Amino acid sequence: MANLYTKTGDKGETGLVGGSRVRKDSARVNCYGTMDEVNAVLGVAYALTHNDYIKECIDRIQHTLFRVGAELASDEKGLELLGDDVVCDKEVTELEGMVDRCTLTTGVQTEFVIPGVNAASAVLHVARTVVRRGERTIIAAAEEIKVRDVLLKYVNRLSDAIYALARLEETVCQQDQGKSKSRCWPSR
Repeated sequence: MANLYTKTGDKGETGLVGGSRVRKDSARVNCYGTMDEVNAVLGVAYALTHNDYIKECIDRIQHTLFRVGAELASDEKGLELLGDDVVCDKEVTELEGMVDRCTLTTGVQTEFVIPGVNAASAVLHVARTVVRRGERTIIAAAEEIKVRDVLLKYVNRLSDAIYALARLEETVCQQDQGKSKSRCWPSR
């Protein structure tokens, strides 16, 4: 890897995968920057949780997020360089499997969850909200740049999967503490 400082961005531009340059406040940079933020927040959740399954899921998601970011940070030439190393339906199905597996333990959602049962679940909820913001930025950027449908589908499922992981963390924490109910707001 190159030096941490290159001085090439000193005038407010950054390079894309493929070589072209864009302003640092462009919609594209906002998209991949937000996905990078998700990855960082998930790193905090990974460090906080003691649940091996949640760690495994976060690790898998973090690796995929690098591919999401690379795609969003690529111009046409960069997309050619990425080739098939982009998110596909397999990763969407993987997220759906995470949701299904978590739901086996947590049960069907009947109330709104108030984050904060423990630090790991609270941070997972932060990650979920950052993913939702990222999804909004990607949808807005799709007016200017080409965004594949499967990438949008992945990001949409990602917030669901992270929510399911947060609920699993809360449920396991409550079980460990001998409590039967997490912090909820009635849905009625």
